[in-house]
Amino acid sequence: MAQEPKQNVPKAQEGKPKASEAINIVRIAGRDINGKYDIVAALRHIKGISHSMANALALLAEKNFGIAPSTTIGSLEEDKLDKLETIIKEPGKFGVPRFMLNRREDTDAGSDMHLAGTDLIVKTKQDMDSTIKLQSWIGYRRQYGQRVRGQHTRSTGRTGETVGVTKKKIQEEAKRARAPGGGPGAAAPKEEGAAPAAAGAAAQAAPAASQPAAAAPQAKPAKEEKK
Repeated sequence: MAQEPKQNVPKAQEGKPKASEAINIVRIAGRDINGKYDIVAALRHIKGISHSMANALALLAEKNFGIAPSTTIGSLEEDKLDKLETIIKEPGKFGVPRFMLNRREDTDAGSDMHLAGTDLIVKTKQDMDSTIKLQSWIGYRRQYGQRVRGQHTRSTGRTGETVGVTKKKIQEEAKRARAPGGGPGAAAPKEEGAAPAAAGAAAQAAPAASQPAAAAPQAKPAKEEKK
């Protein structure tokens, strides 16, 4: 049998998936995503992209590059994946409203921006380190592992021992249980020195009660009136 001649494929097209093929795992914005997801579901797997942002990016991809939102991300060609990643990195340039961006008036860049993926993780870590370095109140709380947004720490979010929360009644019951012969129904321990003092007072009162009462002094007779 005669062998079919091999088709000459340009090197630039080697390694790129065709429209009819699908890739199981797609790498985009520093995240590995399952290729069976559509555009909206795939974008929601990226850190920093919410449900509303994913819908907005999918609409912009359809408007600017003709990528339908129902298309599975594994079937996209490499050039379209690059275009989609460009929208993810700079959504403000493609018409995403300012209120949807997560870094408005950034102090370092001096402009509005939106971070996603590993860029968001690194930037958040840098912000936390800067507050600790400045020794602001938020940095002080972060340094010691405490909450920084005014949450209660007495009932939740404890990081150390519970001090001053145990009730006085529970402490007294614990003392009775540790005492010899003590138990749940044992009487509360008396203060030291109370019993000896009471016994001494009773001993002093006993002799006094046994002695007869002293006779009351008789009244002196009135002097006779002089005649």
